[in-house]
Amino acid sequence: MRDFQTHLVDRMHAARSGADVHVNQLAVVIGGSRFLLELTQAGEVTTVGAITSVPLTADWFLGLYNLRGNLISVVDLARFQGQDATVIDKDSRIVAFAPELGFNCGLLVSRVMGLRNVAGMTLKNPATATDNPPWLARHYVDQEAQDWTELDLSLITQDSRFLHVGS
Repeated sequence: MRDFQTHLVDRMHAARSGADVHVNQLAVVIGGSRFLLELTQAGEVTTVGAITSVPLTADWFLGLYNLRGNLISVVDLARFQGQDATVIDKDSRIVAFAPELGFNCGLLVSRVMGLRNVAGMTLKNPATATDNPPWLARHYVDQEAQDWTELDLSLITQDSRFLHVGS
């Protein structure tokens, strides 16, 4: 596991610096759906520790988490989208937003699947996704016929519902 995480961090740094010629994205599972996160938008990936709940907030806002001395808010995106709450188990992780986004937040994910090269995937017809929010605009199908949705973290930080965590 440690070798996998070291390799993943090295690849993420290479992609951010432009040294990686592939169009790699971080693949995660949230609820029952597969998502792709741009490496320039994804920050640190960490195991789930103690999340301090905040009273009078939406059920999808899990609370605050101490990530290396910095408090970040943790959101259950599955619950935010109206699905069942994400079960926290040994595979669960928190994916922090990249510091460049200027938004101290992390997403609770069911599982991190590593890196996926979207250049080897087929872009689905975007016209079929007109009812999706702008932060879920692109959909792909990989070579195993699995559906992937690109999650744009920079756009979700502009969603008024995402910004108002009060219940």
